Amino acid sequence: MPIEIGRVEAISRYPVKSMRGEPLEAANLGWHGLDGDRRLAFRRLNDRSGFPWLTATKLPDLLLFTPCCREDGAQGDVPTRVRTPDGEEMPVFGEDLATEVGRRHGAPVQMMHLRHGIFDDASISVIAFDTVREIARVAGVGPDVRRFRPNIVVRLLQPVPFQEDEWLGGVLSFGDGHDDPAITVTMHDVRCSMVNLDPDSACPNTEVLKAAVRANQNNAGIYGAVTRIGRLRVGQKIMLRAAGRKI
Repeated sequence: MPIEIGRVEAISRYPVKSMRGEPLEAANLGWHGLDGDRRLAFRRLNDRSGFPWLTATKLPDLLLFTPCCREDGAQGDVPTRVRTPDGEEMPVFGEDLATEVGRRHGAPVQMMHLRHGIFDDASISVIAFDTVREIARVAGVGPDVRRFRPNIVVRLLQPVPFQEDEWLGGVLSFGDGHDDPAITVTMHDVRCSMVNLDPDSACPNTEVLKAAVRANQNNAGIYGAVTRIGRLRVGQKIMLRAAGRKI
């Protein structure tokens, strides 16, 4: 039998890879993650590697750009405009935005739209707030889940950090019905220097990544593969069916 482990504390999607996220009260979980999550990214035109996408590890200023979604709040639509750190709004596919980002990066870029998203490892990420708080404590900074850019933040019933490690191979379902959305927990979320960047200033603090290494071998949160699609909502129960148990 599955057991309740907590509630959905927050939901976020990131319409443009490495730009500011968008908090949501509810979202559709599809086969390729949250509708509208990381569907856009800047491609480095001079890069011939297997991962040509421009991220905040190469241009921290990307965190200060804000995608502006449709005024009617339609879920799943890509943003039409982006607000720059200077407060100017530009069309998301316009030359002005690509020129501005390319100027800051020092090389030309092009906005790309991929229907199934542009992900580093998996299409859905989950972290417990207690994990964020423990890493922040070790690093000597305030707890800010935005550093970790998760899709789902969990408020645990038993507030023990790094509890996510115990979920590997299991199934998380959101709600207590048989048809509620669910993911299979596939891997640790191994952290990179992105967590060092302050979401409000893009200034780095190397103590944050060091703290993740010291506290839990650089693992903080998990990635999952979607096994049932459906509607996610803040406040939903989260149920865990541990690895090895029959469904």
